[in-house]
Amino acid sequence: MSRRYDARTTIFSPEGRLYQVEYAMEAISHASTALGILAKDGLVIAAEKKVASKLLDETKGGEKIYIINDNMICGVAGITSDANILINYVQTAAQQYLYTYNEDMPCEQLVQKLCDLKQGYTQYGGLRPFGVSFIYGGWDEHFGFQLYHSDPSGNYSGWKATCIGANTASAQGILRQEYKEEGMTLTEAKNLAIKVLSKTMDTTSLGSDKIEFATLELVDGRIARRVFNQAEIEGLLKENNLLNKTEEAK
Repeated sequence: MSRRYDARTTIFSPEGRLYQVEYAMEAISHASTALGILAKDGLVIAAEKKVASKLLDETKGGEKIYIINDNMICGVAGITSDANILINYVQTAAQQYLYTYNEDMPCEQLVQKLCDLKQGYTQYGGLRPFGVSFIYGGWDEHFGFQLYHSDPSGNYSGWKATCIGANTASAQGILRQEYKEEGMTLTEAKNLAIKVLSKTMDTTSLGSDKIEFATLELVDGRIARRVFNQAEIEGLLKENNLLNKTEEAK
């Protein structure tokens, strides 16, 4: 039955469903996990890196975590080439706003602008939805630290802690159990992020080369963005007694 209605995004099924959008979400469910955790004094975005090789040049950017502007970072799950197009779009939008108003674009406004584009690709003929979900983490002077999630439909929502990609159900279960409703410190959020990844990654050995990790925090009243290198990730794993034996032997 669905084959009659899934060729184009402009056709609803009799049940009121847009199959192409659902297929895009299915692509994300097979991608490696990314998660975000909001803390009282910052936020964490962490992700499982599928392509782990000593030949990769880590200085040329990551596979799962991207910098949008000075005040925002994001994690992605899904088709990486689709993510690159959207990242370029939102980076340009952020710079245009900064050039026009001489201040950084508010976080939710930037998320909404990107989601408007994503929603348009579910409504017009000859287009397909972007097969990627985002977790956005940012800070602005209006609402402080914020965490958002968006999917291929263009829908977005604010979260205290969330995850996207494979093994979402088990990751969400751990986050619900471990997240403190009264709020967490950034250190506690980092430890929780590492713990969730250790329990949800599709690997028998957890190593620093298989994780991407980034934080935002305020230092002396200014936003400090930090993307961890492998040595720093290895330190986090050691602190939480999660470094595998082969990594320790190196």
